[in-house]
Amino acid sequence: MVYNISIITGDGIGPEISDVCLNVLYAIRDKFNIKLNITLVKAGDNCYAQYGNALPEETIKKIQSSDVCIKAPVGQTAASVIVKLRQLLSLYANVRPAVNLPNVDSIGKNVDLVIVRENTEDLYKGYEFTADDVAVAMRVISKKACYKISEYAFQLAELRNKKRQVVAIHKNNVLKETCGLFLKTANQVSKNYSNIKFSDMLVDTAAMNLIREPEKFDVILTTNMFGDILSDEIAQIVGGLGLAPSGNIGDDFAIFEPVHGSAPDIAGKGLANPIAIILSTKMMFEWLSIKYKDSNLLEISNNINNSVNFLLANKYTTPDIGGTLTTSLVQKKLVDSLLRA
Repeated sequence: MVYNISIITGDGIGPEISDVCLNVLYAIRDKFNIKLNITLVKAGDNCYAQYGNALPEETIKKIQSSDVCIKAPVGQTAASVIVKLRQLLSLYANVRPAVNLPNVDSIGKNVDLVIVRENTEDLYKGYEFTADDVAVAMRVISKKACYKISEYAFQLAELRNKKRQVVAIHKNNVLKETCGLFLKTANQVSKNYSNIKFSDMLVDTAAMNLIREPEKFDVILTTNMFGDILSDEIAQIVGGLGLAPSGNIGDDFAIFEPVHGSAPDIAGKGLANPIAIILSTKMMFEWLSIKYKDSNLLEISNNINNSVNFLLANKYTTPDIGGTLTTSLVQKKLVDSLLRA
């Protein structure tokens, strides 16, 4: 089988880390004799400057014709790119894991959690208006979206087979209608998963407890904006955004991307940390293995993870996490490790 992968090369450090990702995919293709058809596509600030559109129709068509997409960070046009793609392609689940990594300073030990965030609604619908001196934003929360994201969270808790816990994060004491609907729906879905312990927590309490006792969490289920904020917190807990992967996942398609931004201040200096996009690629192969029932892809995912751990354990990293290597040298060490595995 041929796996068709589209890659949004992005802005700032995006092209640099996309190049690392591309060379890793080439190494994987050669080592595992897997058929990968890779298409580079444009989106973001540079694309807008060139074409007057941050997400051209041609790019959308190429992404839709692929099996999966990897996205490097884009700049100020992010809302016009990834938010639009999430809604256009019904990528309703934003999945962001956080785990302790070798040789990386973190808060707490034995951290292994994941945030499952509804990805298409909430304030990110962009329904805003101004009347006189008052600005209003509409928070959209539907039962259908709450049901789908709750199902995803409980199924993931079963698949992970860790603590087998789901905690729903909300602000139901203030946002009684929107968070009320979210929490009520999550409770209803929990009845179908008697083997998973379900609880709920206010978002401010969750923000505190993630710092105090991150190791006690397993699967966090929450709404779009709360999840966006908390996922950056969990990234910092285990070492920072340069190590944080994510997936935007729907029923039939997914886009995987690093959590961090385009960092234009270090673009072209060889300082870009490629680990987050490589761990996102690891997540991609894991998702593909489940979708296409291909155990070889799960082996590839595990090999990528092992190679990243090898780099971290030996400090073969960029300066932002204590190493001395350039982006291209990290790429070389990573590819060498993959080929030896």
